[in-house]
Amino acid sequence: MKTTTAPTDLTVAVWPDGKPRLLLAKPEVETLAEYRSRDGYRPLIGADGLLEEVDRSGLLGRGGAAFPLAVKLRAVRDAGRRGLDTVVVANGEEGEPASVKDRWLLRNRPHLVLDGLRLASKIVGSRRAYVYVSDAAASHAVKAALGELDADCPGDLRVTVVKVQPGYVAGEETAAVRAINGGPTKPTDKPPRPFEEGVAGLPTLVSNVETLANLPYLHRWGVETFRSEGTSMSPGTFLLTITGGGKPPALYEVPHGLAFTELLEMHGVPAEQVQGVLMGGYFAGLLNRKILDATLDHETLRRIGSGLGAGAISLLTQDCPVAVAASVMAYFDRENAGQCGSCFNGTAAMSAVTAALRDGVATEEDLARLERWSVVLRGRGACATLDAATNIAASLLAQFPQVVERHMRADCGECRTEAFTAHRPYEVEAVAGA
Repeated sequence: MKTTTAPTDLTVAVWPDGKPRLLLAKPEVETLAEYRSRDGYRPLIGADGLLEEVDRSGLLGRGGAAFPLAVKLRAVRDAGRRGLDTVVVANGEEGEPASVKDRWLLRNRPHLVLDGLRLASKIVGSRRAYVYVSDAAASHAVKAALGELDADCPGDLRVTVVKVQPGYVAGEETAAVRAINGGPTKPTDKPPRPFEEGVAGLPTLVSNVETLANLPYLHRWGVETFRSEGTSMSPGTFLLTITGGGKPPALYEVPHGLAFTELLEMHGVPAEQVQGVLMGGYFAGLLNRKILDATLDHETLRRIGSGLGAGAISLLTQDCPVAVAASVMAYFDRENAGQCGSCFNGTAAMSAVTAALRDGVATEEDLARLERWSVVLRGRGACATLDAATNIAASLLAQFPQVVERHMRADCGECRTEAFTAHRPYEVEAVAGA
């Protein structure tokens, strides 16, 4: 059986003629002295002024949901102004196997992350912060960076590193809060959301590592420079993990709005070889060759029924989309939290049908059930795992009907010879200093 776990030789690069905001070309971990030489840990003159800058910048979360950071910041700050203590969490668990960006930042630019954490904490008035990770090398790098800091930086902010076991649901914001509070790394029902009641029952900002890493750049250069790259609705640059297509994995910093064909050119994969993509890690589903006409921004991808998610794209060249969907669905079946019946049973049922479809033994009734489940199961459960599974099912049926039909006839040449199967499809293993 053919599998695709990406090798550890990770390419790290900025788009041609681009100026990096988040990435560095050097392979070594950035030291405190080096970070300060790049104007890091700049004094913050006014927290309210920086919040207004974040609002005008349009900075969207980079963890998957693309939620405006300013809205989160303001909600927690307002709670603090009502006399409550507040907490900030840098979420670097990165449960998407096809993504490597957060681990890279934590391992290679820990001070950039800590500076963003400091600025967010100043805005919301927090004196307590956490860096939440599952990667041992990331945990070590952040602890070493904290050991370099002097008393003035990050000031009166107390930062604790919390390391947990990796898992697809472990990075969900309520799972992070639950784990920091001493519980299992499993999501909880909402409401309350963390900004209402989070760590130790206090209003808590849970923000993705890459999102926070944008704050020092915005603080240093201002709104106009921040918005000079990207689109009006998806401003700035973002980190993109690309896998598949017979190439080693790569982490690129690119502007929102980059044409997908330009990404292929940068990555060295001919457009004619691409039959589709798996978008957003595993969350946003499959897209066929219509991706070749798209640009990489939230508004464009929403219009064609997909999304950037955590900024991870897996290329489908030689791999059958049905077999890929079956492998991803099997992963959801294994990785769901096991605490919501609709998700536990729904992912198992959809995994069974997609596996039968891959193997050429599915019936028309199976296909009808899969289509119905892809609609009626959406929005159930305590987290988005079931939504991700329904996205895979719905997009497979809508984007690749001819491939599905071939499988109904047990007539897929690719799967007859070497069916795609992987425990963690398109997984990227980062190496320290990569």
